[in-house]
Amino acid sequence: MDKKQQNFEQAIESLKKLISTMNYGSITLIVQDNVVVQIEKNEKIRLK
Repeated sequence: MDKKQQNFEQAIESLKKLISTMNYGSITLIVQDNVVVQIEKNEKIRLK
């Protein structure tokens, strides 16, 4: 498996973990030269 494919698989696994723990918010991927270099998570807490 090449380096870009490993990066892609790692990003997918990280996204799965983040999405499973969030109720509200957003996730931003930062890509440089076809490689995910950063993942940002902004979570919101809703008060009822």
